[in-house]
Amino acid sequence: MQESGFGVSQADVQVWLQDAWAFSLPRLLESAGWIGMAALLYVAVRWTMRRVERAAEMRTSNVLDDWAARLVRQLLLLSVVFFTLWRLALTWGLVRAASAIIAVWIVGLAFPLSNFLASLLQMLAERMAPRTETSLDDTALPLFNKVIRGLLIAGAALVALETIGVHVGPLLAGAGVAGLALSLAAKDTLSNLIAGVQLIVDRPFKVGDRVELWTVPKEYGTWGDIMEIGLRATKIRTPDNLIVIVPNNEIMRRDIINYTASGEDIRLRIPIGIAYDADTTLAKDLILKAMRETPGIRSEPEPVVIVRSFGASSVDLEARPWIEDARRRRAIGDQVTERVKELFDEHGVEIPYPKRDIYVRSRPDRKPEELG
Repeated sequence: MQESGFGVSQADVQVWLQDAWAFSLPRLLESAGWIGMAALLYVAVRWTMRRVERAAEMRTSNVLDDWAARLVRQLLLLSVVFFTLWRLALTWGLVRAASAIIAVWIVGLAFPLSNFLASLLQMLAERMAPRTETSLDDTALPLFNKVIRGLLIAGAALVALETIGVHVGPLLAGAGVAGLALSLAAKDTLSNLIAGVQLIVDRPFKVGDRVELWTVPKEYGTWGDIMEIGLRATKIRTPDNLIVIVPNNEIMRRDIINYTASGEDIRLRIPIGIAYDADTTLAKDLILKAMRETPGIRSEPEPVVIVRSFGASSVDLEARPWIEDARRRRAIGDQVTERVKELFDEHGVEIPYPKRDIYVRSRPDRKPEELG
């Protein structure tokens, strides 16, 4: 037999084929046995667990039994598949592949476990929310849910890395150094995230509350309604229907004025000035009349008017009514001020404006030599 151009004879090829057949035949038979057994076991587990799930649904109305049965079914079916793959890898002498399969097996089991845990936490949140007066659980529990799921999957990934021989100690040390560098580079973003968590925990306001703004130009309004509280920023709608996105860090650095946190009724302070020559008692009576005639002002507690101070050219009064709707404080203040102006004009109460009296002191006539 002539040798081929590669220097391999037909006899050598036949020997290789015989060796390959001798090596593969028992492993093929064993692999077929494992696959057949796995297929039967998969079908049996699936059929059995389906019956268990239906029995749990019929026996109790509690969804916890259904979730537990579904979790067991998913874990068993995944285990059947990955165990079969692991045995096939060992059958063919693929030790590294077998280790990799175990690592993937561990991570794969973490996902149904995390879903089961997330369902439990969600059910807990739904049952706790109606029993609490605060809305903290509406935001904090979903965030806690995501954190727990992430930690569970991350822990499974670390165990999987150890399984394939990757030591996570140096990786964690390197991640710490990288995290420090990243935190320095993104300190503003991290600051906003931390402030967002503080807002969720402290709850100085909730969605729908009316708060004071600081950075918006005055011509666009100085207050707005909370639309969304995010981890990085908070969205606020101004009275001009503009959406202002304020970083959470900026909010936490300032005093937060919440007009609706304690209820819909608040007290207004409306400054009103009258002339020094005006009748203070009459002015107070007219201001009280204006407030009683204005819709939206509560009769109890009764509105009051006080003398606040003595200004440069006016006696400074202050009207203090309680209103029923905090969201109408600007409109009610405008109506009261307009009505007070009308009543003052009708009764001759002067609203002063700045005045200056100039006194010119006379001086003696100049001497002729000074006139030059």
